[in-house]
Amino acid sequence: MTAARTALVIGGGVAGSAAAVALTRAGIDVTVVETRDRTEPDRGSFLTLATNGIDALRAIGADGRVLEAGFPTAAMTLRSHTGKRLGTTSTGSALADGTVSQTLRRADLVRALRAEVEARGIEIRYGRRLVGLDAGPARVRAEFDDGTVAEADLLVGADGIYSTVRRLALPGSPEPAYSGLVTTGGYAPGLTLASPPGDYEMIFGKRAFFGFAVAPGDEVWWFVNLPRRREPARGELAAVGEAQWRARFAELYADDAGPALEIIAATPDFAPMTPIQTIPRLRPWSSGRVIVIGDAAHAPSPTSGQGASLAIEDAVVLAMSLRDRDGVEEAFAQTETVRRPRVEAIIRTAARINNNKAPGPVGRLVRDAVLPRILGSAMAQNSANQASEHHLDWAAGVTEKTR
Repeated sequence: MTAARTALVIGGGVAGSAAAVALTRAGIDVTVVETRDRTEPDRGSFLTLATNGIDALRAIGADGRVLEAGFPTAAMTLRSHTGKRLGTTSTGSALADGTVSQTLRRADLVRALRAEVEARGIEIRYGRRLVGLDAGPARVRAEFDDGTVAEADLLVGADGIYSTVRRLALPGSPEPAYSGLVTTGGYAPGLTLASPPGDYEMIFGKRAFFGFAVAPGDEVWWFVNLPRRREPARGELAAVGEAQWRARFAELYADDAGPALEIIAATPDFAPMTPIQTIPRLRPWSSGRVIVIGDAAHAPSPTSGQGASLAIEDAVVLAMSLRDRDGVEEAFAQTETVRRPRVEAIIRTAARINNNKAPGPVGRLVRDAVLPRILGSAMAQNSANQASEHHLDWAAGVTEKTR
């Protein structure tokens, strides 16, 4: 057993809540510290939790509430801007009981995971921002903006892509990299579309990418990826009003077949427009008794459909490593060694897909000619399933397995 008996987890989102549950299961006393107040609404639109993420939650007995919060999305159909069907692919292989990938609001995922944290009696301290770290040879001391301090045997930074823990513990780490795309999304109620419920439609528009899924109750959940070569300055996107964005959407999707403009028009309001950024490669993930996981260590593009799932996997692997290794630093090293190849491969794949979302005229012709053959191949489906077939076995410990 590791000598660690106490842990501070900075961040109470997906990665932090999963880490709190997993570490507690490994016999470690956990305290979670979250920047936002308890009553502050969670930001973000919606996401796909792939079956490997669900499998990781099952390894720590924490999947029930999450499954209740989402709806199944097993497949996606890809189309060109003319409406031509380019092909269909799964969102990942199903679990043994038939469970498939789930789509749910990020806020609902966070609430479900925090409910798991609270059900295990784990303390969450809200409204405190980390401002300082002092990591000694045996303990970590964290300082917060309200003047309070906390100590533990180790500290887990699960505080997202703009991680304060990463900045303090790993100085010189790379800043988030801009993908060349900006995004927003929303929910359009009361629409009747020809698309089957529970599957995604992904449209490679002439000027911008559009995706949607029909949720239970005929509510359409949608998102856009708009190409923008120059990275927006801080506050630049927020300064553009909703009416201006709607006018911009009308221009971008004017020549596209499909329901993009109908869906956007039926949406009362949508999420703030934000740049898509990633952390493609961070080395190392830890320093002494401090480690970062999830988006703080390796933020993939949303195109991967794996951000939340990879964060949950990190949490479970970290807990098993701390349970089974003799020391904290040895456990951290094992976690990074096991996780790095997998997460970086998924990040690279998503980056390649992003490059196909808004190519020029010649690029569109090539993509629309080649993609149907690629999607129709067994290799493409095997690639789609590979990320989701990753399996974690709590009893067996840290091993790389597929279902």
